[in-house]
Amino acid sequence: MYIDSHCHINFPELAERLPEVFATMADNQVSHALCVCVDMPDFPQVLTLAEQYPNVYASVGVHPDYADTPEPSMEALVCLADHPKVVAIGETGLDYYRLQGDLEWQRERFRTHIRASRAAGKPLIIHTRAAAEDTIRIMREEGAGTDAGGAGGVMHCFTESLAVAEAAMAMGFYISFSGIVTFKSAKELQAVAQAVPLEKMLIETDSPYLAPVPHRGRMNQPGWVKHVAEFLAPLKGVRLEQLAQQTTDNFFNLFKIAR
Repeated sequence: MYIDSHCHINFPELAERLPEVFATMADNQVSHALCVCVDMPDFPQVLTLAEQYPNVYASVGVHPDYADTPEPSMEALVCLADHPKVVAIGETGLDYYRLQGDLEWQRERFRTHIRASRAAGKPLIIHTRAAAEDTIRIMREEGAGTDAGGAGGVMHCFTESLAVAEAAMAMGFYISFSGIVTFKSAKELQAVAQAVPLEKMLIETDSPYLAPVPHRGRMNQPGWVKHVAEFLAPLKGVRLEQLAQQTTDNFFNLFKIAR
């Protein structure tokens, strides 16, 4: 059994063919998926999917790339997270790759999400790109980690260095690997995956993006998270069944979901 810990099945590319999406999940033994919110106008769609399908969960938050979108308050995030199918705050974080100029608004948004996570007692889904130093610094300053009384969370679609992974894990965060780790060009990331303990690892698709080998270049979907697991197991020298079981256990433990 596998779990896609991060996908966007509410995006039009996947929402318009959900029966096929769920059939492919079943064919590949992918039992659950976490549909991750990226801005507030999309949250009702994300929540509706989670309410409609027993094996789908939701998050609430605003992606750092979204500049011109309603800004959530801490109180609003906490209120919306007070739902049994909303298991996380995010995705949130910092992204200095696509946006330039004064990005203090991004850092303030990130702080708001961390404070909401602490208040709601629900873990964070963190996106970081070209901003690792500030990301880790703000996580520490705001007490995001379980080491500081926070709810912890996951560094999603991880592509940073082992030092960044270790800093996050020291705060109680999990490290999630997407289809990127299967790419031939991802040797440094593969070395990070070898070093991350299985007990701190999640797997994801980030679909409809980043399809893993052997589907690279196609529109991704949750059922293909199995290929991420199939790549990681021999890389880490463990049986596929062991990696599948551990990452599944990690998902339920992190997001406090009853079996």
